[in-house]
Amino acid sequence: MLSGIKVVEICGIGPGPFCAMHLADLGADVIAVERAESKSISGQASHTANPVNRGKRSVFADLKSAEGRELVLKLIESADVLIEGMRPGVMERLGLGPQDCQARNPRLVYGRMTGWGQSGPLASAAGHDNNYIALSGALHHSGTVNEAPSSPITLIGDIGGGALYLTIGLLAGVLNARQTGKGTVVDAAIVDGSAHMMQLMLSLQGRGLLKEQRGKSVHDGSHFYATYRCADDNYVAVGSMEPQFYALLLQKLGLDNDPRFAKQWDMNRWEELRGLLAEVFAGQPRDHWCQLLEGSDVCFAPVLSPREASQHQHMVERGVYFERDGALQTSPAPRFDGRVEVPGAIPERGEHTARIMAALDINDLAAVWKP
Repeated sequence: MLSGIKVVEICGIGPGPFCAMHLADLGADVIAVERAESKSISGQASHTANPVNRGKRSVFADLKSAEGRELVLKLIESADVLIEGMRPGVMERLGLGPQDCQARNPRLVYGRMTGWGQSGPLASAAGHDNNYIALSGALHHSGTVNEAPSSPITLIGDIGGGALYLTIGLLAGVLNARQTGKGTVVDAAIVDGSAHMMQLMLSLQGRGLLKEQRGKSVHDGSHFYATYRCADDNYVAVGSMEPQFYALLLQKLGLDNDPRFAKQWDMNRWEELRGLLAEVFAGQPRDHWCQLLEGSDVCFAPVLSPREASQHQHMVERGVYFERDGALQTSPAPRFDGRVEVPGAIPERGEHTARIMAALDINDLAAVWKP
């Protein structure tokens, strides 16, 4: 779908590389610019191929050298997009800020991926996914009333509020550049995106379904929209919110004549009813509940690990997961015209350096990067 779109990615960690992978999955030509001695989260040098680099071409460049900077500037001369995830001001100090790059290519869409944003009192501070969604308000309702908020790993912040918002901003910028001939700077901040993602949840305020206290709202405190532990210590998720779905849940559980469950929206009884359903689900293993409820209008699903999910019939038939290069991976999404696209291979770090440099008439490999 994005054939002909050229992307230069200044590699970092987290949402920037994911965004670039997403664009590559959709058909864009992505060149990942990596440091020869990139560091992993543990602080140790990483020499391994990165699954998030699938479908990209990989080059080494020392951005602190004049030759490395020139390589990047040559790459962006024919690019539509640049992606960077440095702290504010770092790319400018390297001579690769928006003004430097758009001087070479006025049509360039310059994507900036950060947690706090390019401005504000926290802009230059370090942070991670859970910090950003904590400040934006997105973490507050993740958990129950008697527990600390539980961070959903990287899904709400790095990916949802970060990478996907950057992707949307970049594609909007490319469309605008094609109409106007002018590039733009996309400031994609996880605090912005994760806050924006809450707009649907905030719409519940007017109906009294969203409370300030965690564990008291419809999505985190009701008995009909919850997860339950089973007899085998696995879990299931129930989302029987609409009256007809709730009635079907009670019928299948044999509780349709129990007067305690008659008033679904009596919030004062939610905690009690949640406890009663917890006892019911704890009485049988997860497979029992799958056989009874899965595929019905109860709005039910087992809580699966990624490995278990990859083996579930629905996910298998849709081709959602696959295994390659020794790693479990997910297929590109969304799909177009019903096709499941096959993503490109994971490149070795720096694999395409010599070929790309030759195409740009740059011959001094040693000057571009210092191993």
